Amino acid sequence: MDIDTRYRDAVQYIWTGRLKQREKQAEAGKIDAGSRGDVTGGGHMGALEGLVKDILIEFGIKESELFTKQNLELPGYYRSTKKWDLLVVSRQQLVMAIEFKSIGGSYGNNLNNRTEEALGNATDIWVAYREGRFGTGPRPLLGYLFLLRDEEKVLRPVANREPHFKVDPVFVGASYAKRAEPLCRRLVLERLYDAACLLLSTNEEATTITEPAEDLTFQRFVAALRGHVVTFLDSQKDK
Repeated sequence: MDIDTRYRDAVQYIWTGRLKQREKQAEAGKIDAGSRGDVTGGGHMGALEGLVKDILIEFGIKESELFTKQNLELPGYYRSTKKWDLLVVSRQQLVMAIEFKSIGGSYGNNLNNRTEEALGNATDIWVAYREGRFGTGPRPLLGYLFLLRDEEKVLRPVANREPHFKVDPVFVGASYAKRAEPLCRRLVLERLYDAACLLLSTNEEATTITEPAEDLTFQRFVAALRGHVVTFLDSQKDK
């Protein structure tokens, strides 16, 4: 499999998929405000999900154990269920759960929302795991892939309001792109997620992909998935 080519094509489709969703809503006479129409249709991350699915199959996961379109609900602790974007479930054991998220506008509000979602989802699933909701197997892998549109609004510094206390220095003078780096990095550092990837890409006919942090590249993300799959498959040999 030519991963590099498919990786670039998948990221390109994220933006063309958003545009198609907006056009589809326009034809139906229903337009969401701002760029919301790009994402409410769902499925714009599908090509990237499909690529990761094929990579996992190449690593040895059975296609019947992979879920990307349906049967994506997992039980929680603070809520009944939550739908993930990609699951690997084998022999009634949760092996892997991955989220694919993107932001193409309203960066301030959306970045805060994505942060709250990521923290809440991870907290919920790990307590559910502790409570035995996913069987008695080893700890599953949680993955988080985050893509931002590469444009001036994302790259210029953003001011902080500090009416009472100073913010963490890592956020001082940081753009939305730079704020996303500690988010993804600290999700892994605090073991809320086991692998994270941060991508920036232009919304043009020939997409340019930027990976701003060496520890958050797609290659490292895939390597973490591979390591987990190898460990899982080794654990199944004697069963």
